[in-house]
Amino acid sequence: MERLKQKIINEGKVLSDSVLKVDSFLNHQIDPVLMQEVGEEFASRFQDKGITKVLTLESSGIAPSVMAALRLGVPTVFARKRKSLTLIDHLYSAEVYSYTKQESNTISISKDYITSDDVVLIMDDFLANGQAALGLIDMVKQSGAALAGVGIVIEKGFQNGRKLIEEKEIRVESLAIVSSLEHGKVTFKED
Repeated sequence: MERLKQKIINEGKVLSDSVLKVDSFLNHQIDPVLMQEVGEEFASRFQDKGITKVLTLESSGIAPSVMAALRLGVPTVFARKRKSLTLIDHLYSAEVYSYTKQESNTISISKDYITSDDVVLIMDDFLANGQAALGLIDMVKQSGAALAGVGIVIEKGFQNGRKLIEEKEIRVESLAIVSSLEHGKVTFKED
């Protein structure tokens, strides 16, 4: 997706050799036109998989997931990172470590929203070390649902997340793969 790559180059901020800030269009302020295009791209890539649910992690994965789900004609379910008075039992849960925030969270989804009858597409804004995706994969496995694959808006190709997911023989589709953030410059992996 060239438009996404241009947005990353023009508006992304490289904070270190491993941190890319894209809060002007993806994970704080959201560019709805770009998110619609992102959703359409994922829907196109996974359209033949019989997807019944799109699963993501709050909060940055919600916008692209909703757009993909809209195009696929299915609901989006998002795993919560925080405890809720209304989400207390009958849950699938997994422990996820965030390298960006340097903390672990127990993520949860209600068993009411993903069942063994579902075919799930997991989506997220970033793939780096793969911990969020692995936690979501674990919850899909707990549910007995089929997993269509993992869709990632921006992948840090210089980290091991993709390898960890592909070792489980799970399909990973990323719209922009960053090969380096060295010297404050975003470099993309050639398609």
